[in-house]
Amino acid sequence: MASQDRKEIFERMPVAKALATMAIPTIISQIINLIYNMVDAFYIGRTGNSYMMAATSLILTLTMMNVSFSNLFGVGGGSLLARLMGAKKDDEARNVSAFSVYGAAGLSLLVSLLIGLFMDPVLTFLGASPQTIVYARQYTLYVIVIGSLPTVLSMTLAHLLRNSGNASQASFGLSGGGILNILLDPLFMFVIMPKGQEVAGAAIATLLSNIASCLYLFYAFRKASARAPLSLRFSEALKIGKNAGKLFAVGIPSAFLTGLLDVANISLNKLASAHSDLVLAGMGIVMKVERIPNAVNIGICQGMLPIVAYNYSSGDHERMKKTIHTARISGLFISAISILLLEIFARPVTQLFLSTSAGDQEAALLTIGYAAAFLRIRALASPVQFLNYSTSYTMQAMGQGKATLLHAMVRILVFYIPLMYLLDKLFGEMGLAAGMPAGEACGALFALTLLHFILKKNTKTAH
Repeated sequence: MASQDRKEIFERMPVAKALATMAIPTIISQIINLIYNMVDAFYIGRTGNSYMMAATSLILTLTMMNVSFSNLFGVGGGSLLARLMGAKKDDEARNVSAFSVYGAAGLSLLVSLLIGLFMDPVLTFLGASPQTIVYARQYTLYVIVIGSLPTVLSMTLAHLLRNSGNASQASFGLSGGGILNILLDPLFMFVIMPKGQEVAGAAIATLLSNIASCLYLFYAFRKASARAPLSLRFSEALKIGKNAGKLFAVGIPSAFLTGLLDVANISLNKLASAHSDLVLAGMGIVMKVERIPNAVNIGICQGMLPIVAYNYSSGDHERMKKTIHTARISGLFISAISILLLEIFARPVTQLFLSTSAGDQEAALLTIGYAAAFLRIRALASPVQFLNYSTSYTMQAMGQGKATLLHAMVRILVFYIPLMYLLDKLFGEMGLAAGMPAGEACGALFALTLLHFILKKNTKTAH
C-alpha cells in the first residue's frame, strides 16, 4: 500500500469504510484460522475418542502462550508503529518493526526449549490424566516445541503488516496457512499416520501450515518494506533506543492479558477435569465453538487499532472517537446475532465435534450433553467479552500500557477466576460454565469506566 493510500484510509476515508477496509481482511483471516482449528477438532472427533478431544483442549493453553508472545512484539510493536507513522517518524518506525521481529524469534526459541525439556511436568500441571497425556505429548511436540517459532513469527509479522496499512497481505498470509492446514489434516491423520496417531497427524499438518504461512509473510513483509516503514535489518533493530520502553509499555500488558486468559483456561481445565474427563472434553468443544463470534470481534478490534493509534498520535481525536464508536456498535451487533444462533443450535453445533457412532458411544453422548449445556450458558458472555476486548485494544492504541494492565488484572484476577471457583463450588459444572459471562460482565463495566476517564483526560483538546 503506497503512502498516499495509507493516508486516505487513516486520515480522509469515511470512518465506517476505513474500518471495513482494515477489519474485513482481518476478520476473514481470523475466521479461516478458526476454521482450521475447528477442523482439527472435527477430524479428531471422528475417532469418537473423548480422551483425544480432552488432550487437545489442554493444549489450547500452550497455543494461547504463542499468541501471548506474538502480542508482546506484534501488538506492542504494531501499536507503536502506527503511532510513529501518525507522528511522521518513519525511521523510528523501521527500528521498531525490526526489533519486534527479532525479539519474537528469540523469545519463541527460548520457550520452545523449556517446554521440550519439561514437557511432562507442564502437561500434568495443565490437567493431563494418564488417559490423555499420551495424546497431549504428540500435539505439544510438533505444535509447540518444534512449531512455536513459525507460529509466533507469523502472527507478529501479520500484526506489523496490518498496523502499517497492509491488512490484505497479513490476512492472505494467515488465511493461506489456515486453508493449507484444512487440506493437510485428513491426509496426515487418516492416510499417512497409523491408527491411534490421529492427534500427531493433526499436529504435523498444523506445523507444516504454519511454516508455509511464515515464509509467505516474510516475503510480503520484505515487499511491503519498499513503501512502508518496515525493516528486517538487524542493525535497525539495534537502534530501537527509547522506543523499546514504549513498545513494552503496550506489549507487556497485551501479552499479560493473554497470559492471564491462559491462567483462566488452566483453572477452567483443572476444575473441569476434577469433575471428569468428559466434562473437560465437553468444555473443550465449547471453547472452540464460542471462538466463532470472538474471531469476528477480535478482527474488528485489530482493524480498529491502527486507525485509532494513527489519529490519536496525529491529533485527530474526533475521528479516533468515531472509529471507537463504530467498532463498538459493529461488535455488539455481531454478539447479539451469535447469542441467538448458539442458543437455538447449541446441540447440533456441538455434535459436529464428536462422533456418536464410533468409539465409546455412551461417553460421546455424555460429552455432547455437557457441551450443549455449557455452550448455552457461555454464549451469553459474547457482548460483554467484546466490550472488554475493544476497550483493551483502544487503550493499547493510545499507548496506555498501565491502564491496559490494570484492566487485565481486574478483569481476570478480581472477577473471572474468583467467580469461576465460587460458582463451581455452589452449582457444580453449570456454575463453572457461568463463570465466564459473570466475570466478563463485571470486567466490562470496569473497562468502560476506565476508558471514559482516559478519553476525558487525553482528548480534552479535541475539537
